[in-house]
Amino acid sequence: MDTNRTMTGKTTMGTKGISSIRYMTVTAMLSAVAFILMFFDFSVPFMPPFIKMDLSELPALIGSFAMGPLCGVLICLIKNVLHLFITTTGGVGELSNFLLGAVFVLPAGLIYRRKKSRKSALLGSLAGAVIMGAFSVISNYFLVYPFYYNFMSEDMVLSAYQVILPSMENILQCLVCFNMPFTIVKGLFSVVITFFVYKSISPILKGQSY
Repeated sequence: MDTNRTMTGKTTMGTKGISSIRYMTVTAMLSAVAFILMFFDFSVPFMPPFIKMDLSELPALIGSFAMGPLCGVLICLIKNVLHLFITTTGGVGELSNFLLGAVFVLPAGLIYRRKKSRKSALLGSLAGAVIMGAFSVISNYFLVYPFYYNFMSEDMVLSAYQVILPSMENILQCLVCFNMPFTIVKGLFSVVITFFVYKSISPILKGQSY
């Protein structure tokens, strides 16, 4: 009986060890992909040229579904820590990017973990995208744009928006009318791609057979 308990204990510890290694491996791999995707940013129509679109939250969303919400947050953190070595924003942009990514993937992962279904994944992702969009107003207004003002005046930033929509009167209005919907759409792109690829890559990430 003692032998059986010992063997069971070893088996349990071995299983936990394998799970931990897989968790760390998947987190590291998806973080690397997210970091690479940060370089593939591009301008979009109807937005000032200093605002770029990228899909670096995509691996974090996938990780949040596959390995849990903490994994998604860690991916957002690691990709931005790596980006600090080549930053041009003194860490301000990376901090904002991390916070936005975290408020996107955390609710998505938490809602999906409560009930693992396509519906809950969709609801969680949509909620995360909306929360990220709303938070982008706060993040940009109090964190990112004050940093920009060290290089170009607030009037210059405002004028970049006014070129697109002359009726803009202040930065807060610009953030609500431009940045918030832009950030939501950015999140939705990651949601759509995740729904296309997640089913096929999920067994690989979790170490399961098809």
